Amino acid sequence: MITLTAAAGEKIKKYLDSRGKAEGYLRVFVAPGGCSGFTYGMSIEDAPAEGDAVVESEGVRILVDPGSAEFLAGAEIDYVEGLMGGGFAIHNPNAVATCGCGSSFRTARQAGRPEACS
Repeated sequence: MITLTAAAGEKIKKYLDSRGKAEGYLRVFVAPGGCSGFTYGMSIEDAPAEGDAVVESEGVRILVDPGSAEFLAGAEIDYVEGLMGGGFAIHNPNAVATCGCGSSFRTARQAGRPEACS
């Protein structure tokens, strides 16, 4: 379904530990909006919700709701460092177009609800 690189896994585990949530979950989801129609989101959860898929990658438990699962199938989350700092990057084989910031996309079958870039 969805995987983490070693760098992303390490960063997320450190974040969970720093928040006292070493046993927590990373929720990855897709919502309508963004420049290209859909946008990615991540949050920390204490437990799965009904219907969530639970996968483990790089020692991190990941939650994906049923509505987001089709958009995230085969996706990989990486953590990259750059001149302006670091951040998460999602490599999604389902995306046929993305915006310049990399956090918004559309698929071949669904355009979502594109919004103006801010």
